[in-house]
Amino acid sequence: MAHVPRAQFDAVVRQLAAANAQVVSLTADVARLALLAAESNDRLHEMMAAVLRRKGVPGPPPKAPPAPASLDETARAAYEDRPTAPPRPPKPDAPKKPRRPTGRQPLPEHLETEEHTVRPAACPDCGGTNLERVDVVREVKLHVVKEHQRQRVVHRVTCACRNCGTRTTARSLPAPFDRSKATCEWLAWLVYMKFVMLAPLDRIRRDLASRGIRLSMSYLVGQIERAAELLDPVDGEHWKRLLAGEWMATDATGLKVLVPKLGKSHDGYLEIYRNDKVVVFQYEPEKGGATLAAKLAAFEGTMLADAEHRHNGVFASGRVLEAGCNAHGRRKFRDAEAVQPVLAVEGGDFIASLYVAENEARTLGLTGDALRAWRQEKMPPVRDAMRSWMDAVEPTLLPSDPVAKAIRYYRNHWAALFRFIDDPQLPPDNSASEREYQNVAKLRLNILFAGSTEGAHRAATLLGMAATCRGYGLDTQAYLGWAFTRLGTHRDIFGLTAAELTPEAYGKTLATPS
Repeated sequence: MAHVPRAQFDAVVRQLAAANAQVVSLTADVARLALLAAESNDRLHEMMAAVLRRKGVPGPPPKAPPAPASLDETARAAYEDRPTAPPRPPKPDAPKKPRRPTGRQPLPEHLETEEHTVRPAACPDCGGTNLERVDVVREVKLHVVKEHQRQRVVHRVTCACRNCGTRTTARSLPAPFDRSKATCEWLAWLVYMKFVMLAPLDRIRRDLASRGIRLSMSYLVGQIERAAELLDPVDGEHWKRLLAGEWMATDATGLKVLVPKLGKSHDGYLEIYRNDKVVVFQYEPEKGGATLAAKLAAFEGTMLADAEHRHNGVFASGRVLEAGCNAHGRRKFRDAEAVQPVLAVEGGDFIASLYVAENEARTLGLTGDALRAWRQEKMPPVRDAMRSWMDAVEPTLLPSDPVAKAIRYYRNHWAALFRFIDDPQLPPDNSASEREYQNVAKLRLNILFAGSTEGAHRAATLLGMAATCRGYGLDTQAYLGWAFTRLGTHRDIFGLTAAELTPEAYGKTLATPS
């Protein structure tokens, strides 16, 4: 080991001592800064309390001395004179989702099959053509054939009676209306393309032109007009059923409409009225409460709607009960998480627990009295715990706090928001109506506006028929072809009423064995 000179060793010791002194000094400086920060924070707190007192806002209560460590939480809360935090309801176990099948899935059996058989022409080794069949390799692939636009030619034979000489001509096949250029099936395809596939007429026109079928825009608009006129009685039958029913849901969204001699498009409204399966759209030029109340004057039941002032006139008579939308309340708590992450999550958990219980009921297939019993067993404890939580939390929040706003939403509409617990017909929210408006939004993006007020009414009729077909799980194009055949030139032969021409009636014909 090398010898270190005494002078060098002493220099190193002095440097270490100086560094240690600097560390001690810095530590003392940090402690003084922390003390200054604490004093500044206390002064700031006192200043804020003084400002709040001048504005008439009571300040926070004085802090109580710390409670003895031996007390439990309830006794500690009483000692410190603060509300006891309500127990959070236990979250029911989420239902297990069915496991998704893995691997390549077979194609649906209902697809029309196009079969081909191929065999080798010669042996790849020796070139011989005398081949014996020993096995078949079967391949199934998804295939498509471009939709065929066809022309239908009908030869109507004219005959003369050999007894009296009277000439008679056979009646033609069914058509949507007299002298129609298109068949019932073609008109059904056109309506399907615009109001189910949400393609605007100009794109449909370009597609037809690419196939050599050149049609004017006015012709296509006229066909949509004819289709809406044919289906108006069926749409009216749906409206009568909704008014006579025990409940309905409603919502509204904007729709721009071109009005003659108006400098810009008019901002109208497309309203939806629905129950489990039947859907009716109606166009209104304004969103007034008086118009809505007059429209629903014959309705006696429960109406599920958003918390808007225009609905007050409907509920004022007492004949219509209000049901609220919990999806809106859940979104209010979710939006508040950016400001109050802890409290907002706590409030949202109560609503989430209700939805967990509702999803379990759906998984079990519960309806009617069984669903009511399930809801009354699972949901009131969550609802009551939420009320206690609101009573404890709201006094601690400023009125402008987003959590306070969400709490006020539930406090102001408490009975309406939880009415579904005792009524198994009602869903917990109005999300089904909002999902229907997704199609309206996509159509609105493509067409931008309705060409006229009459065009807006026709669009409402056809959108409602398409949505009702979806509600019954039907092929919309197939139903429209069936309905136009019976509503058109051969309606006197079929002799069916509007009630016998609804999608529900069509679905029954499919279920009836031939």
